[in-house]
Amino acid sequence: MPVHWTISHPQRLVVAVAKDPVTVADFEQYFAGVTADGGMAYGKIFEISQTPMALSEDNLKALGQRVMFYAQHGQIGPLAIVAATDESYAQARIFADAATVSRPLQIFRELHAAHQWLDAQAASP
Repeated sequence: MPVHWTISHPQRLVVAVAKDPVTVADFEQYFAGVTADGGMAYGKIFEISQTPMALSEDNLKALGQRVMFYAQHGQIGPLAIVAATDESYAQARIFADAATVSRPLQIFRELHAAHQWLDAQAASP
């Protein structure tokens, strides 16, 4: 499974890491798993720096549209994407531009900065 995630209900946090080439089906499995486990409204960190993304621009936009679908059917939490490489950062930007929903979303080069930002989101009213 290329996308591995854990959900902390006490912290209201989902942490996901992509480690292998990732497909649209892998992301859809992640969305379905997080939703089924009650974590869609939680803050999320998604780390994509260690994977060669095998997704086209159209696929990334389609995933952004999928997020919009989830947002219409319930609350989705803030998302911090960690993309250390230029390639992963560019792909994260395409996804972020397509996922135009009312929730905080930022792209970071470092995991530590993503954690700090997400903590600040949880602390703000």
